[in-house]
Amino acid sequence: MAGIQIATNDTVRKGDWIEMKGHGIDGDVIDVSLTTVKVQNFDKTVVSIPASKLITEACRNWRGMKDSGGRRIKRPIRIDMRSIQFADEALLEKFQRFDLLKGYLQSRLDEVNVHNQTANTDLSELVNGRRLTNIGTSRAYIMAYLKSHPQIRQDRTFLIRQLAPGDNGLPIEIYIFTDTTVWAEYEAIQADIFDHLLAVIPEFGLAPFQNSSGKESISGTLDVSMVND
Repeated sequence: MAGIQIATNDTVRKGDWIEMKGHGIDGDVIDVSLTTVKVQNFDKTVVSIPASKLITEACRNWRGMKDSGGRRIKRPIRIDMRSIQFADEALLEKFQRFDLLKGYLQSRLDEVNVHNQTANTDLSELVNGRRLTNIGTSRAYIMAYLKSHPQIRQDRTFLIRQLAPGDNGLPIEIYIFTDTTVWAEYEAIQADIFDHLLAVIPEFGLAPFQNSSGKESISGTLDVSMVND
């Protein structure tokens, strides 16, 4: 009966990539019979599983992803919250030299300046009025960078979002889709994107968060107090 249900509901078919971690399955279906489904894992091991298990237990089938022509990237970059700050004149001047930010900065600065002038804000203190921040500007950069990326689908869900802060910093999550489902190509695109984003973060006066066993400053140098510890 399980075999008939699988065939009727098109649950799995030969060539599908399926995943059942509890049974050590993560690979391509190479045979489907009324009683057994045979899978060749990516390490070339072959696993046979009763067809009934695919009806009664959770099974992830990646066929929909392949058919869609794009694969999701969903990964955060965690920011050390001690490095978040208002963008002062020096930072703004630096940001204006970033080609990808020119349109964003012009629009945002005009909006902020009009608001502050209307409110007659005392701008001698950074906390007064509306200001751009280095974290907000970095999100705008990430958005512009990925919008211009030739291998990112612009017709699928596209989010650069800030998640709840916690003990591991402030997560900035990248939620996008590549234009390929080929595993090696997908991994290469994802790695190239995060190579760039991790390298560019310090340009915004930000520091990636990572757990450390020693006392380190945001710049990554050893705390002087450790010398006598």
